[in-house]
Amino acid sequence: MANTKHKRRGSTLSLVIMLLLLVALAAAIIFFPVEAKATTSLQQPDDLAKTTLVHAGDTAPDFTVQMLDGSRVTLSSLRGKPVLLIFWATWCPPCRNELAHLQEGVIDLYGDKISVLPISRGEDEGKVKAFIKKMGYSFNVGLDPDQYIYRLYATNYIPRCCVIDDAGVVVYAGVGYDDVVAAEVRAALDKALAK
Repeated sequence: MANTKHKRRGSTLSLVIMLLLLVALAAAIIFFPVEAKATTSLQQPDDLAKTTLVHAGDTAPDFTVQMLDGSRVTLSSLRGKPVLLIFWATWCPPCRNELAHLQEGVIDLYGDKISVLPISRGEDEGKVKAFIKKMGYSFNVGLDPDQYIYRLYATNYIPRCCVIDDAGVVVYAGVGYDDVVAAEVRAALDKALAK
């Protein structure tokens, strides 16, 4: 009987300790929350630099891309006005934000003064077509299912955008999307148009 009492007391003590640890953990989570953050370019600048192949001042690597509407566009054929080149994917939340802003914040603002070339990275035509239709976008997008074009510009991280001037020189290269990036893109487009 004494042995049973001792086992019960030990079990009860273990249970109380575990309960106290759980309460302490719950209190820590409630009172000291840690914001979950995705890995972004701002958190890993060294890694970002290693993955960026094209920088401001470089001549933009030329390519021909198959567009969703069946046409083909060669980057160098767009010379004569600035180009906003964007690499994106349907699964990427910052990419979705950038595309949502693209219609009103860029296309409607600049009209035919610039060319806009959003290129889907690593996705098949069906997925991209369904996404564009679902979102109600009116702009055409390029398809880069094997990431050949993307790899001319970078090895990792999206969204990426480049503002390319009328002579084919990159005047802005950025990664990610937020209000700061949107302002930087507008400033780079304004600078390219003022040339």
